[in-house]
Amino acid sequence: MNLSPHFTLDELTHTDHRQFDNTPNASEMANLVRLAAFLEEVKTVLGGKPIMVNSAFRCKQVNDAVGSKDSSQHRVGTACDFRVPSMTPDEVVKAVIASGIGYDQIIREFDRWTHISVPNTAGGNPRRQSLIIDKTGVRPYS
Repeated sequence: MNLSPHFTLDELTHTDHRQFDNTPNASEMANLVRLAAFLEEVKTVLGGKPIMVNSAFRCKQVNDAVGSKDSSQHRVGTACDFRVPSMTPDEVVKAVIASGIGYDQIIREFDRWTHISVPNTAGGNPRRQSLIIDKTGVRPYS
């Protein structure tokens, strides 16, 4: 089922932890639709390049299995970890920040992928928080 022209429910709920039912409820599904629409904006900012989703929505069991916190925006369907094959995560972060689009959070994670999110509630104000997460910890992106 397409949530937007380029993003499907299957890719935004995919997990390797198939023993868990990773089906979003109505509220989480509404968030995923907003997230997919936002990913279309990101795709445009990145010149139409492919966005390869690593992880988006995670039910509690999946989130626990990957070692993430309950406060993760992935839990409510407002966050996505992705790669762009022809760009480094740093290039992705710089392009998104420069574009001025309304991201809630963008994180360069371990120089391997980019995390991006929308506000947890529809109509919420994006924080435009940019961070780096790596072996040394979490710090502001600069």
